[in-house]
Amino acid sequence: MYNYLRQREQCRDRRKLRVRKHLRGTSEKPRLCVIKSNLHIYAQLIDDERGATIASYSSMHKDFDKNVKGRSKESARVIGKKIAQLARDKNVTQMIVDRGRNKYHGLLAELVTSVRESGVVV
Repeated sequence: MYNYLRQREQCRDRRKLRVRKHLRGTSEKPRLCVIKSNLHIYAQLIDDERGATIASYSSMHKDFDKNVKGRSKESARVIGKKIAQLARDKNVTQMIVDRGRNKYHGLLAELVTSVRESGVVV
């Protein structure tokens, strides 16, 4: 592997650890982990005390609207509303946002805004 690729990956890993070392999800206030790939968006509610995923939803899910493109602001809104609905079904009213190595803008901000609009405190 080229040296610049290795350095870029190491910087990304350090950034991710720097963000996540301050975040701990509980059963009352789980961690909302958002992952973006080149084609899709994934969201999970994670309870770090138990080491379990409470709920998850992505643009690859079976009941995801096929008319919406996999990685777009519209799909981020749909995923945010669905993850908020799944959280309310599990009696979760608050959550912590884990942005990972991503900046808080664009798709991530759109997803979190739709979670907030659905009535869950983020």
